[in-house]
Amino acid sequence: MKYWVGVASKDHVELGVAGGFAQLCHGKGAPLNRMKAGDWLIYYAPKKSLKINEPYQKFMAVGQILEGDAYPFEMFPGFVPYRKNVSFAPVSSPLSLEAVKAFPLWTDYRSKLRFGHFEISEELFEIIAFSMVEG
Repeated sequence: MKYWVGVASKDHVELGVAGGFAQLCHGKGAPLNRMKAGDWLIYYAPKKSLKINEPYQKFMAVGQILEGDAYPFEMFPGFVPYRKNVSFAPVSSPLSLEAVKAFPLWTDYRSKLRFGHFEISEELFEIIAFSMVEG
């Protein structure tokens, strides 16, 4: 089992959570195919919308990757990104990047947010996820 962070705008994360899927790195299939059934994903949203540069900077969704390969999905003519099915947990409150920066384990990962998708340790995953998830 592996633990991942995916980076997307808040509005895109909300679409994924509502639809039960992950879509990363502007729709590329390769990042999704690195995640296997049973792996965990935390979404970080640096801004509120892809088109508007208004900061958000929060970890906002936690989900477990389901069985199946990444699949193409036509969002609109000419744009067919890849998606992967995810079972998202209810989140009681997003966790700010500032709060995560306080965790010593974060030091190893802070420069990776710009990559859009990266693996983290189980320990860091648990710290972030347990701070966000209800119950």
